[in-house]
Amino acid sequence: MLSPLYVSLLLIVSILTIILLSSRYKFNTFFVLIFVAMGVGFAAGMDGETLLKAIKVGFGSTLEKIGLLIILGATLGIILDKTNATLSLANFILNKTGERYAPLAITLVGILIGLPIFCDSGFVVLSGLVVSLGRTLPKKRLALVGCLATSLYAVHCLVPPHPGITAAAGVLNVDLGKAMLLGILVALPAATVGYLYSLSLPATLDVTEKTPSDLTIEKRGNLPSAALSFLPIIVPIALISLKSVSLLYPDMASPLVMSIIKFVGEPIAALLVGLILTLPLFQKIEKKVLNELFDEAIEKAGPILIVTAAGGAFGEIIRTLELGKVYGAALAAGGWGLLVPFGLAAIFKTAQGSSTVAVVSTASLVAPLLAALGLAGPDGTLLALLATGAGSMVTSHANDSYFWVISRFGNLNVSVTLRAFTPASALMGGTALGVIYLMKWLMGV
Repeated sequence: MLSPLYVSLLLIVSILTIILLSSRYKFNTFFVLIFVAMGVGFAAGMDGETLLKAIKVGFGSTLEKIGLLIILGATLGIILDKTNATLSLANFILNKTGERYAPLAITLVGILIGLPIFCDSGFVVLSGLVVSLGRTLPKKRLALVGCLATSLYAVHCLVPPHPGITAAAGVLNVDLGKAMLLGILVALPAATVGYLYSLSLPATLDVTEKTPSDLTIEKRGNLPSAALSFLPIIVPIALISLKSVSLLYPDMASPLVMSIIKFVGEPIAALLVGLILTLPLFQKIEKKVLNELFDEAIEKAGPILIVTAAGGAFGEIIRTLELGKVYGAALAAGGWGLLVPFGLAAIFKTAQGSSTVAVVSTASLVAPLLAALGLAGPDGTLLALLATGAGSMVTSHANDSYFWVISRFGNLNVSVTLRAFTPASALMGGTALGVIYLMKWLMGV
């Protein structure tokens, strides 16, 4: 077994290398992760054949666990966007709440639409709606932008099938149904803090930047009904929840019904059901249009899959270092618990910008340490996963692509975006961690 000092140096150097090469020097993240993984393996004394086998195992097992989920989730999001279902939902909620509660409505819209759609895509889709509302309510414009940005961000970092948290669930072998349900419960308080922070921003801070997004809402055309737009989002969540309930009460229905529930409640099957329910959203179903949407979804999912799989390869190499044996006694004595996954993810996120890279890398580092941290077992591992997602929120700033999406499509200059969103992301991560500690106490972990 390698010495704790040597292993610590390896980890520090590998983390700093990933951060510097991918963030400061802008090298492709996939190749950074692969080459760093190889460097760590050789430095740990692995021979070339064993090293390459470990990289292939980590890469392949990650794709096996989360590949289909990310592709199907991206497809569902693309279809909801292109059929205008997202705007239909937004308009429906806004009509129910009225202008007085427009910021709250935007937060609800962000949470709901953020479940199947990546935060950057969701913000681009709904930015036109926010800009249009901002013309009517100029004193609330900055709050509206902040509410949309924070609500989408909360769900993106904590709830599968978003790529980072989904990949981390695969690394830690967490049940995705439970991760989705508890992730939503943690995301709601985080989004609430983002909402309250956005409301506290002074209207005088708002400095509008002129961008093409002013015309987004007017280009959308006819909208499908709100009922049809809700179904592809609500039904998959309901099916996954039903499966989780069935596992707690295995005798609640006949064996045939239970087998059907377990099948359709699997996240992959549930997302497929959601995709089928998007078909009524099309005014006319054409093979060419469907194929174009599928191609776009695969193109969007491809880079994410590659990076997360490379993170899995890096994680497989880290596992060979036997971190549990190296640090087990020290961690157990220190009582760090959830602070370790949260802190590591926060360091990765703040330094290199990507929540996906942060959460996948952290999960790989933490997986061998769960027993020493007092987080062994299904409940403890699930809490560690959520703490990792919470850490991946802290802190979004100029090295995060989502930060620039908010700036450009929210019509905010850089300094205003730093004031409006960056502190909110840190507060949201801290709030999420607090909620996770409350869950830990309630679950008796």
